[in-house]
Amino acid sequence: MEASLMADLQRFLQDRCLSVLNLPQKGRSLFTTRDIRPGEVILSQNPYICVPNNTSSESRCDGCFKTNNLKKCSGCQVVWYCGSSCQKSEWKLHRHECKALTRLEKEKRKFVIPTIRLMVKLFIKRNLQNEKVLPITTTDNYSLVEALVSHMSEIDEQQMLLYAQMANLVNLILQFPSVDLREIAENFSKFSCNAHSICDSELRPQGIGLFPLVSIINHSCSPNAVLVFEEQMAVVRAMGNISKDSEITISYIETAGSTLTRQKSLKEQYLFHCQCARCSNIGKPHDIEESAILEGYRCSNEKCTGFLLRDPEEKGFVCQKCLLLRSKEEVKKLASDLKTVSEKARASPSAENKQAAIELYKTMEKLQVKLYHSFSITLMRTREKLLKMLMDLEIWREALKYCRLIVPVYQRVYPATHPLIGLQFYTQGKLEWLLGETKEAVSSLIKAFDILRISHGTSTPFMKELSAKLEEARAEASYKLACIEKRL
Repeated sequence: MEASLMADLQRFLQDRCLSVLNLPQKGRSLFTTRDIRPGEVILSQNPYICVPNNTSSESRCDGCFKTNNLKKCSGCQVVWYCGSSCQKSEWKLHRHECKALTRLEKEKRKFVIPTIRLMVKLFIKRNLQNEKVLPITTTDNYSLVEALVSHMSEIDEQQMLLYAQMANLVNLILQFPSVDLREIAENFSKFSCNAHSICDSELRPQGIGLFPLVSIINHSCSPNAVLVFEEQMAVVRAMGNISKDSEITISYIETAGSTLTRQKSLKEQYLFHCQCARCSNIGKPHDIEESAILEGYRCSNEKCTGFLLRDPEEKGFVCQKCLLLRSKEEVKKLASDLKTVSEKARASPSAENKQAAIELYKTMEKLQVKLYHSFSITLMRTREKLLKMLMDLEIWREALKYCRLIVPVYQRVYPATHPLIGLQFYTQGKLEWLLGETKEAVSSLIKAFDILRISHGTSTPFMKELSAKLEEARAEASYKLACIEKRL
């Protein structure tokens, strides 16, 4: 990055009590120059570029990412809009993209996946800023993209070939003499390490975007901040108290899992070895216990909550609490049965027969309960799937049962203020209220609000809706209590 732009960036961050330092093995890192309280906004940034996750089964508006009342762009037939307002807001950039896409044969346009579009928009915006058609600001310029790490030297031959093929398609669309294939391929590598999924308030992915300033923030498996989105704007908030001169960290991956699982995920996707405080405990007694609980087997004694480790004599697995041996044969038999059912569930066209799919997943869950520890991540994922399917079919009572089973596991595997815990309490509260359990609903919605106000703030439409639901549930609970007291 040019020295003048780096100086501008440092001044911009300084005004927000932040600074960028270069750390060994980590590169650029973001630090706070003051104490920060839980829920405070540390940094926010609009995307340099972004696109919705359009698929063959679902399309989203290019401007607001909504799915209602969409119409295709009459020119390129690739992009969708919900109305004239979004179309006008995107037109400065899309008019050039539209012209480029129109040059492409109609049959080839179906290969223009969101990542390809993101790259096309990246170079179009760079050119428009260079030509002064679009303004350049401290936080919205291509130099920040250039400064991102690509890890090109660490990419294997197969991945490089894929990037080359994608770069060829982008080059065919753009036809910019000033852009070479290597630069496009290098930017694809930057995307894989730096692009973010843009999620709604309930953490459901809606699109992808490039936020070069947010990308300065390093990963930790025990982060002190969380990244959420308000429409397309990335917002980083403190999850707890952060002391002055501390590094700001977020999580790049799903952190529910053993250290080995997390390390594998980070190496495959982000090409680095995590050295955070949590990962530094690898191989230590607490880490071994954590891995065995999250990804290992349960004790044969159903009343025992101990975790199992491999028997030194290779006879099976020994409970570290009651010392009961669980034989290899028993584990193998359950694992084999589970594999058969899992394959059936994956092959089942759940969209056609949702009830049959639910029964298969219930069979899976019963076998997993027998095989895995009660805090097993695998068991948790199955219950998440069941919860979603039951909610889709409006089988509320059973959905509530699974929701209540998931909450304690979330509390075990995520930090106390993690938004997923808050969202699960929100779902639980809505189900309890729907089923007439108003007192329980109030308790769950309070827990949801106390967590989500830290990760989401209090002024977003989502949080205002949650706050209104909580007040309504409280009023209903008070009315019910008054009726009971009156009868007594």
